[in-house]
Amino acid sequence: MEPHLLAALVLGVASVVALVLWSRLDAFVALLTGALVTGVIAGVPITDLIEHLTTGFGDTLAGIGIVIALGVMIGKVLEESGGADALAKLFVRLAGKGREDVAMTATGSVVSVPVFCDSGYVILHPLARSIAQRYGRPLVTMSLALAGGLALTHHMVAPTPGPLAAAGLLGADLGTVILAGILFVIPLVPVVIAYARIMGPRLESRIDPALVPGLRAEEAGTGATGKGGAGVSSPLTKDGRDISEEPGDPGVSAFSAGIPLLLPLLLIVGNTFTEALAPDTRLAGVFGFVGEPAIALLIGLVVAVYLLPRRGTDRTTVLSWLTAAAASAGMIVFITGAGGAFGEVLRQSGVGDALADAVAGWPFPLFLMPFLIATFVRVAQGSGTVAIITAATLSQPFVEASGLDPTLAALSACAGSFVFSYVSDSYFWVVTRFTGLSGGAAMKMWTGMTTLLWAASLPLLGIAALILG
Repeated sequence: MEPHLLAALVLGVASVVALVLWSRLDAFVALLTGALVTGVIAGVPITDLIEHLTTGFGDTLAGIGIVIALGVMIGKVLEESGGADALAKLFVRLAGKGREDVAMTATGSVVSVPVFCDSGYVILHPLARSIAQRYGRPLVTMSLALAGGLALTHHMVAPTPGPLAAAGLLGADLGTVILAGILFVIPLVPVVIAYARIMGPRLESRIDPALVPGLRAEEAGTGATGKGGAGVSSPLTKDGRDISEEPGDPGVSAFSAGIPLLLPLLLIVGNTFTEALAPDTRLAGVFGFVGEPAIALLIGLVVAVYLLPRRGTDRTTVLSWLTAAAASAGMIVFITGAGGAFGEVLRQSGVGDALADAVAGWPFPLFLMPFLIATFVRVAQGSGTVAIITAATLSQPFVEASGLDPTLAALSACAGSFVFSYVSDSYFWVVTRFTGLSGGAAMKMWTGMTTLLWAASLPLLGIAALILG
């Protein structure tokens, strides 16, 4: 690899990491700055560099921006309408007594497909606490099972933003990425449950009731019992309700809540299957339209808006949900677009081809490259979504040049983002704060869980490489 191209890549990536870690600027500005640094050092003329930035940004958002926004909106309606609560209670009934931790993991895995894992945890943790009290299960076990289930699909299954962006940036078929992500998650579910069962009882005595919103001292300890003590009031509320309280009747059935979630996924996957098995047929034409990700998610949003809100919910309320969702989706859309801009600069500057030629001779499988990049970025700056987008962006040139299956590359980037969630990750604080752990106990609880999932992903990636490679 030519020295100036290597310098362009290294300094471009270093500028992204440095700005995210040590400046007041976010990943959107950092990725654009990294693209500029890479282009200038690689010798791209300024006018061409600006054109590459705008082209990469626009082309990426043309394919993925609408989908991200619609997915976040569906999740917001599911969250605000009580649909997430309804699904949680259904899984608890289905799992049965003695398997409440299985129910929590399953609930988290389903809810986190459209709902951000931070929000999902805040919504569902009161139910986990209630189950711990009612059945005498360790609170840490219930919390870990829920948090792990939420993290699995948040990192691996579109239309959550990270996997969705990776599919778009790498040119992978979204239906295939969804199916592959689901299959990838299934063997990781027992890993979450086993870690929760082993680590939960060991950490239960480390719970500090003073750290938990609304947790009474008698709820902490072993199982649901412990030393008595004064209650701790909570300043945190949601819609006038203390978020430490178990939610009441959500007012919507689990069946209804599942429709807006499953319908778009079925349409997208149906498009993939009909295109492969029955091309040039009328059925393929129908699914080619309704199974287009933007159309499928638009259908799901319409169904959610008219099916889930309680009777009497006014138009203004629903519009406020959608407005809030659009605001939260905006930055993710921008970051994804900036990742596309960085990728375009890497391709047009020649850095991408040089990198592809260089890594082709490295003594490890090429499919692990996105995994390693995502691992480094995740540890460096904390966000799993940013780690996935950055890994997909930097992997794009050599994926195209080497013929590496884009679905495998997307899985690799997503799996690498599990690693070592700690103080730079907002979800770390949500999980450990609501559970009442701090310091080393918090690290054992959540950092240990995510790092175990990262390690357990490696053999699964090897199997995926044998199938897709």
